[in-house]
Amino acid sequence: MMKNCKLLWSLLLAGSASTINAQSLKDARAAIEVENYGKAKILLQQLVVKQPKNGDNYFYLGQIYLVNDRVDSAAAIFSQGLATDPKSTINNVGLGHIDLLKKDKAAAESKFALAITKLGKKEYEPLLEIGRAYISTSDPDYAKALDYLTQAKAKNSKDIAIPLAIGDAYRGLKEGSLAYTSYGDAMDIDQNSLRAKIGQAIIVRGAHAFDEAIKQLQSIATETPTYAPTYRELAETYYQWSKMSGTSDEKYVELNKKGVANYKKYLEVSGDNSLDAKIRYADFLVYARQYEELKTVSEELAKNPSIDPKIYRYLGYLAFQGKNYAKTQEYLDQMFSKMEKDRIIPLDYMYLGISEIASNGIPKRDITTIPISSKNKTGSQNGMMHIKKAIDLDKELLAETAEFGFAKYQDRDLETAIPLFELVAQYKNITTYLYDANYFAGESYYQVGFKKDTESKDPEGKIVNQELRDQALADFQKALPYLSFIDTTTNNEARDKYLINALYYKSLSELGLDNLEQPKGDFVQSFQKLISTINERGTREKNKAYLVDAHTYIGLFYYLKQDMAHAKENFQKVLEVDPTNEAVKGYLGMSK
Repeated sequence: MMKNCKLLWSLLLAGSASTINAQSLKDARAAIEVENYGKAKILLQQLVVKQPKNGDNYFYLGQIYLVNDRVDSAAAIFSQGLATDPKSTINNVGLGHIDLLKKDKAAAESKFALAITKLGKKEYEPLLEIGRAYISTSDPDYAKALDYLTQAKAKNSKDIAIPLAIGDAYRGLKEGSLAYTSYGDAMDIDQNSLRAKIGQAIIVRGAHAFDEAIKQLQSIATETPTYAPTYRELAETYYQWSKMSGTSDEKYVELNKKGVANYKKYLEVSGDNSLDAKIRYADFLVYARQYEELKTVSEELAKNPSIDPKIYRYLGYLAFQGKNYAKTQEYLDQMFSKMEKDRIIPLDYMYLGISEIASNGIPKRDITTIPISSKNKTGSQNGMMHIKKAIDLDKELLAETAEFGFAKYQDRDLETAIPLFELVAQYKNITTYLYDANYFAGESYYQVGFKKDTESKDPEGKIVNQELRDQALADFQKALPYLSFIDTTTNNEARDKYLINALYYKSLSELGLDNLEQPKGDFVQSFQKLISTINERGTREKNKAYLVDAHTYIGLFYYLKQDMAHAKENFQKVLEVDPTNEAVKGYLGMSK
């Protein structure tokens, strides 16, 4: 979801400040209404120069900075407004809003209390703005918002901004009927309220009736094509639709193309050509994963990298898409070193972490720029910490981590895939990828171990590199708990999908750990379970190769133990499946 979507709405039809130059502010508010924040910012900057004692102008300017994700700049403006006009306590609301964004609720409530302590009988604006602040923060408190908005409505039932905000709060609480009624109350004040109509369409979107929501929004756009926010909401709707489970790759691309087209239309209709507007567009492209378009926008923004550290985010993400992981780290390190901590998003940690795992860090890298790090850890270990932080902040990124692991598995980059699968497997209460991650972690560890084991020996099978052999043994051992997780699970879907393969690689891992000169035979039981599972499922033809290996290694074990009866029994079963197997024929001859 676009980070500042709620805040964008909170500025529409803003009803605040009774002691202002109405004509001057009217122009700024008109620009805010159509979300031309670039123009509004210029007008408000002029107002604070012309009317330096009017605190309300600072409040609106601070709100523009919040829309543009410039929290520190907003705080400075709100503080300046309080200093120049102490009676205009609305700026305390702005500072409290910033505290909410920083998750300091106690500090926010203290500032809100200062803003409303001495309100006149008809003064309601601070109550309205506090309600909006609770709605538009990153961790909304809709119930508390309703408390303040209800107080505002008791003082003024004619300001359309109040029922609109109440509708937003009810929508946040999933109270669709009450939200719809509140937007209806707004239309009782102004039957042509586009904001109210759009609010009702967003209720429909919240119910995942995307077709109907788009139909309603398109109808509004047709009736009033000059109202920019409609196109932004269309873009948001297409984006949210694309994220739904079960969306095909083709549908995902189609929906996000429409989303991008509507966001472009939004910028065109709003008339906002500022760099801040382009940065907000780039933010949308990041969330929608539209990297081709992001590349175009980033090339322009990169000419002014000092404008906002986000530009390094865009460049880093583009480098990531090009699999230039060293460059990804370089750009994201710059972003982390320049950007305020509360502006970092979970995706930043994830892309940094995956890049660290993929490249195992960069030699001579400045460790002080890394958000979570230890000089005693490898790049891969730091990467795991960063990805875990990303997932803990946004559980939706667990799926993206898993999918990237699968992509690396397909590329046979197993060294990168394994830690990603291991991390996903840690989240046992989220089962979407739990069984997949355990299986692929186990199989990948076996494959990596097998490669090392092969390379540790000469053509006759004699160990010539003990260090590599020890690494192989460690990998075989690491494979077992993941494969055993599949072996012991009661989840029928996972067993149907992975049990046979998991038993095969579990058996091979146990075989790899054994000393075949004096075998313990831990692998025998696993191979026997593999055989019985294949037979029970009636999939002998499909799993011929597995049956050959299983009976061969069981037979070999008994042969080495001088149990020729059992050895012969298993070697004969190999020939039932593979009559031309010359190696087994040789063993069978020696077993007589």
